[in-house]
Amino acid sequence: MTTLVIAEHDNVSLKPATLNTVTAALQCGGEVHVLVAGLAAGAAAASAAQMAGVSKVLLVEADTLAHAVAENMAAQIVALAPGYSHLLFAATAAGKNMAPRVAAMLDVAQVSDISKVISLDTFERPIYAGNAIATVQSLDGIKVLTVRSTGFDAVALTNQAQAAIENVAAVAVPGYTQYLGSEIAKNDRPELTAAKIIVSGGRALGSQEKFNEVMTPLADKLGAAIGASRAAVDAGYAANDLQVGQTGKIVAPQLYIAAGISGAIQHLAGMKDSKVIVAINKDPEAPIFSVADYGLEADLFTAVPELTAAL
Repeated sequence: MTTLVIAEHDNVSLKPATLNTVTAALQCGGEVHVLVAGLAAGAAAASAAQMAGVSKVLLVEADTLAHAVAENMAAQIVALAPGYSHLLFAATAAGKNMAPRVAAMLDVAQVSDISKVISLDTFERPIYAGNAIATVQSLDGIKVLTVRSTGFDAVALTNQAQAAIENVAAVAVPGYTQYLGSEIAKNDRPELTAAKIIVSGGRALGSQEKFNEVMTPLADKLGAAIGASRAAVDAGYAANDLQVGQTGKIVAPQLYIAAGISGAIQHLAGMKDSKVIVAINKDPEAPIFSVADYGLEADLFTAVPELTAAL
């Protein structure tokens, strides 16, 4: 009984979601191996070898794997799959791109977005925007799972290698898809899904100018990432990549501050696993207060600048 975790990385360092995925893999029982597929990815493999509980790191390097093109990655993973009982991906954009392809090629049913491992073949996953939890059993010989990172703590990184690194030959890939280039958005703030503190604004801010004027100073003081509700994004107050919620990004920071967000279930689905939730809203009946650890019934245009000044 051996589990393979597909690592997400930039050929130098691991993406944080990989550490949460390894925790889920350890709960499946048996040995845990990590696949690092890329080009000149030795540093990423070395980091993977330092994760507690990992017994082996498979390093595959090829030009076709340099940018983690889903079709090429799927071919490599399927070639390795017969040696494993479970294949685990983080439920990120990259993981959700690769896992369905692998499941289809193996002719098995994928179990998506698991938040708890009950046994070797039984898992929990949220449904209905997180308002219900489904218990799902998979009888497939190889189980393909995507892991909701907010449901599992990150595995510890040790100061020395815990696992051996084994070089594995790359397989031939179809070549139907080629990487041509990318435009990387640069941001001085922490990545939203990995930030320890997030301040989010809602439609009540009224305009893009007010959103930036009120939320940015608070984020600067806290060294926080900035998020937004879908209503704020749809209204043009914030960029699409800042959206938190069921159709946006799922986050679970140490501190989540929601200003002017009423708390529709779609938004709550994306942030209710945050360790501490602070809500600022002038409507005492706002649903956001039902999940908040601290609630302040106040006008955000007064309260947020006062909070920023106090910090």
